[in-house]
Amino acid sequence: MIMRIGLYPGTFDPLTVGHIDIIRRSASLVDKLVIGVAINSNKGPMFSLDERVAMINAETAEIAKATGLKIVVHPFDNLLIHCAAEVGASVIIRGLRAVADFEYEYQMVGMNRAMNDDIETVFLMAEAQHQAIASKLVKEIARLGGDISKFVTPRVESALRDKLQK
Repeated sequence: MIMRIGLYPGTFDPLTVGHIDIIRRSASLVDKLVIGVAINSNKGPMFSLDERVAMINAETAEIAKATGLKIVVHPFDNLLIHCAAEVGASVIIRGLRAVADFEYEYQMVGMNRAMNDDIETVFLMAEAQHQAIASKLVKEIARLGGDISKFVTPRVESALRDKLQK
């Protein structure tokens, strides 16, 4: 039997409950989920790569245990389609929040298919209560002293508050 490997890429700066929702729902689609953490220093992440990887590992351990899904966190700094090929993914999993996301993602799929048409892209719509959540907005709300507890787990909230105090 062929193992279905999925790649869920992002910067995850920070990991939100929307990301976790997509990870949890991916468990029924693949046998192994590689969470690709984009290094992308151009975005100026608040959390270091090591911090983001540790956050993802901590927050997904329970999902892996409950579902039997093998979850691997894999940093990458190359083209997404090349990363997918490197990890043996047959599918790229992308979360969508709104129509604006779709326009960008649609272009990305076209380019990726032109480079490697053996790798499919699957879009999962975020649950309604998570559709407005964006890491960038979570960081801004936290910076301005707002309540982010609806958008991130307690562990991530604590890490974000600690980071802002430094």
